[in-house]
Amino acid sequence: MADLPFHDRRDFDDAARGFIAKLTPAVIRTEDGRVIWDNDSYGFLQEECPDTAHPSLWRQGQLCARQGLYEVTDGVYQVRGLDLSNMTIVEGDTGVVIVDPLLSTECAAAALRLYRSHRGDRPVTGVVYTTPHADHFGGVRGVTDGGVPILAPAGFLERVVTEHVYAGPATRRRTAYLYGPALERSPTGQLGSGVGMTLSTGTVSLIAPSVVVTRTGQEEVVDGVRMVFQLTEASAEMNFLFPGRRALCLAESATHNQHSILPLSGGPVRDARGWARYLTGTLGMFAGHADVAFASHHWPTWGGEDIVRFLSQQRDLYAYLHDQTLRLMNKGLTGPEIAEAVRMPPGLERVWHAHGYSGSVSHNVKAIYQRYLGWFDGNPAHLWEHPPRESAIRYVECLGGGAAVVAYAKGYLEEGDLRFAAQLLNHAVFADEGNKEARDLLAEVYTRLAYGAENGTWRNFYLMGALELTEGIVPAGSRAAWPHLAVALGVEQIFDSIAIRIHGPKAWNECLAIDWHLTDLGECYRTTLSNGAFTQQLDPPDGPVDLTLRLTRAQLIGLLAGRGVEGVDREGDIGVLRRLVAVLDGPLPDFAVVTP
Repeated sequence: MADLPFHDRRDFDDAARGFIAKLTPAVIRTEDGRVIWDNDSYGFLQEECPDTAHPSLWRQGQLCARQGLYEVTDGVYQVRGLDLSNMTIVEGDTGVVIVDPLLSTECAAAALRLYRSHRGDRPVTGVVYTTPHADHFGGVRGVTDGGVPILAPAGFLERVVTEHVYAGPATRRRTAYLYGPALERSPTGQLGSGVGMTLSTGTVSLIAPSVVVTRTGQEEVVDGVRMVFQLTEASAEMNFLFPGRRALCLAESATHNQHSILPLSGGPVRDARGWARYLTGTLGMFAGHADVAFASHHWPTWGGEDIVRFLSQQRDLYAYLHDQTLRLMNKGLTGPEIAEAVRMPPGLERVWHAHGYSGSVSHNVKAIYQRYLGWFDGNPAHLWEHPPRESAIRYVECLGGGAAVVAYAKGYLEEGDLRFAAQLLNHAVFADEGNKEARDLLAEVYTRLAYGAENGTWRNFYLMGALELTEGIVPAGSRAAWPHLAVALGVEQIFDSIAIRIHGPKAWNECLAIDWHLTDLGECYRTTLSNGAFTQQLDPPDGPVDLTLRLTRAQLIGLLAGRGVEGVDREGDIGVLRRLVAVLDGPLPDFAVVTP
């Protein structure tokens, strides 16, 4: 850490460049008064770094906590620090095009108001979603009710459904650990997440895209604003150039930190090699055509030479991680072993934006290994292990009981081996979650690990684990995304969301078929429940079914939301719906993570 260039203040200069005004106070509430964003709570970051935080992460927090309206270049503005991501506002002929309207509608509306208070009450004439992550689209209904072009990359809606509907309850639970919105903002608590500060907890919305970008080189014009796109398929994502403004949007392809190949909240493993190649493509397409490069997180980079240097270093970062993981993997090392062996080149280690504030070398290497070889490391001892609680009970028994395990852990703690102390105490807690001494000591270990973490998401995971060990499970506090996303889903995706809720064993002996005639879409779907599997078929052949429903797509969503069948034309046994509902299984939004 002594070699880090803390004297280099260029990032602070860039983060301040173009500043127009702050939101004062930087507190955003819902209509009923609930606080869903409070950037003022990070005021403590202006002080000197204490010994409860990694100085590098503290520095990143100072940069990310800056909030307000900024001019990027002529006609291009950003609102930063009013949600996890940035909202970019591009002035067109008659209004503005919004790029990535934040996570919550309330935050997006506040950001737009801040812009309008200084640039005039211009209407929203278009929206661009750069990626399918919720912090890039969720606030859309805070800036528009639709009726304008909404652009997104190919595969956008499918990824939204996979991440936020199908696996939504599980990813939201882990997201609460990733960003730590329940943690106190303080030098001993949450001080950011590397990629931004934290998540807002307001209303998540979605309007389906009306213009899909399907190829690199595609051009679109919205309200006189010309955009040239590059698809970066690592995450159904796209970069694009505003040629008239010589401004390049990098979405999440290149930000001022090492991003996650696999977010700790979950998701598909991204292609690190592909990531590097797309950045090479970005350089090939846009170098020399941009005077400023900005992204949906952090602050811009100005100047052609600096843009090339920044993109080249980001490219080398992901290429190096990929290639070194494969090199060592082919020597027989496993993911955890490679994660201990890989060190970044000095040329990248001395560059602030290559540091692992959100992603990390350790968990990115394991993700790359997983992409190629999966969860199994080839050792047959790991092929059929007991699940965590059953393993823990046996480990604790072998070590002489819970008290003995705690005693061993204290020894490792005194020696400074926090990592193994955590492993031992985790076994003690999983073997007996009522072992208060083990819980309290594990919370202490997690807290100490958090204070030494350069990675913001690791710090939040450790602190959330410590919080739940001492105080129990803390409800996430954010609203479920499903009610607000359902209106943008296709019929097939709606039925898929039912299929993943079928309680298989309860439905083993059920056999039923329903025809759904969507009168406004002119489509018919047949859903069948048999052998515990709920399947669907578009345009089914003639054949007997238990129930036929004729309804609109809006009525279908209402029916599934529990609003009943009033106004729905039906033929057959309506009791079939009750049988279907009877075998649905709801998610558990606040399931245990650090206890069994």
